Amino acid sequence: DVLRYFPGSPKPTREQAGRMIERMLAHWGEHGYGLWAMEIRENGQLIGRVGLQLITETDEVEVDFILDRAFWGRGLATEAGRASLAYGYDVLNVDTIVGIVHPENLASQRVLQKIGLTFVEATTYFGMAVQRYVGRRAP
Repeated sequence: DVLRYFPGSPKPTREQAGRMIERMLAHWGEHGYGLWAMEIRENGQLIGRVGLQLITETDEVEVDFILDRAFWGRGLATEAGRASLAYGYDVLNVDTIVGIVHPENLASQRVLQKIGLTFVEATTYFGMAVQRYVGRRAP
């Protein structure tokens, strides 16, 4: 369901998913940070992804999270988002982290607010209307 807010195929094929994973691993190799798999601690079930990624076109670090619908409403995206911000601020020494979200994705906007990001503007990224949130490391 959450993929409806992303341009392109609503459910990636195996080949597309493989290319996405290759890009994620390349990002880690190039920048030293990226996205992590979200798993259920007890059984290792993959339920989503979370982390930080560089938006190279704007030179911004973005917090990113996608969670399987079956796990919505449990605070998991909020917990993982907070951990991602802490990693960015405390380990990577990033001063500013953005959240970019589709205007209709109210649940993700609430998560961004809960983890401490503030709405800044409605704008366009890559030809898509978005809501831009910003968080800053405490002095």
